[in-house]
Amino acid sequence: MGSTTIMNNIPNLVALLIFPAGLFLLLCGLFYEWADRKLLAQLQNRIGPRWFQPLADIIKLLAKEEVIPDGVNPTLFIGLPIIALAGGLTAALYVPIVGLLPSYGLPGDLIITIYLLSLLTLCLGLAGSNTLDRFSLVGATRTLTQLFSYEAPFMLALLGPAFVARSWQISVITTFTNNRWLILSQPLGFLVAVIALMGKLELPPFDAPEAETEIVAGALTEYSGRGLALFRLGKGVALVIGLTLIASFYLGGVTNPFLFFVKTLTLLLVVVALQALLTRLRIDQTVGLWWRYGTLLVLAQWLVTIVWHGVAT
Repeated sequence: MGSTTIMNNIPNLVALLIFPAGLFLLLCGLFYEWADRKLLAQLQNRIGPRWFQPLADIIKLLAKEEVIPDGVNPTLFIGLPIIALAGGLTAALYVPIVGLLPSYGLPGDLIITIYLLSLLTLCLGLAGSNTLDRFSLVGATRTLTQLFSYEAPFMLALLGPAFVARSWQISVITTFTNNRWLILSQPLGFLVAVIALMGKLELPPFDAPEAETEIVAGALTEYSGRGLALFRLGKGVALVIGLTLIASFYLGGVTNPFLFFVKTLTLLLVVVALQALLTRLRIDQTVGLWWRYGTLLVLAQWLVTIVWHGVAT
């Protein structure tokens, strides 16, 4: 009886630990990090890193000693990177990674996924505020300030397709958007979703929270070794999940691995192009401009969608 149960659970364990979540998602995050750095380097007339550089960096960091500075809560210092990565890996269970159906699903799992993706930013802010270092504190303040500017527009942008599909369950929404390019009917929502994802991940030009020329590494200035490695892995996972959600909702769905990589890498190219074209915004510009206009753009898109569907019905 016990061996039969174990054999029946092997596919679930493989899906949870190796593919499509777990180790595969971590490696996929490193690959997208390399693609981001390589494409940006090419646009800036540089060579860029070799294909194995992100993996080599992670292995090096994991092998280093983790130094816990004075004046911090050791439990939070060690636990926050683990929570940040665990939140991203858990969110992946509800997302159609590599074009496969989500491993799990329940009504309202879109809200759960958005919340789990927010754990990374929350953990970064708490990690910076948990130290006595002035650069970390400034970075934490900027991180948490930027959080309020991008979470609401990102959530509203993803709720636009959910409204059209009449469901807040990701699997239902992706089934509805299959072969329906909502970027044509909701272009503002698509634009806001892409920019808000860049803000969530603190990618240029929204990298004021970790501006190395101003505040070293921002909230992560005091981190080294395993903690820094886990935070980097968490950002890579969040990048893959964010691109997957946008491609699934706005670009006609990702029903197989080929479409998944083509559409998500195309989105990544758009993100990299914006990084190369724009210079870093000050934190007041980031918050003041985007909180007002990003949210208003999505709400205007919602109004048009509601009126259109009301006329159609």
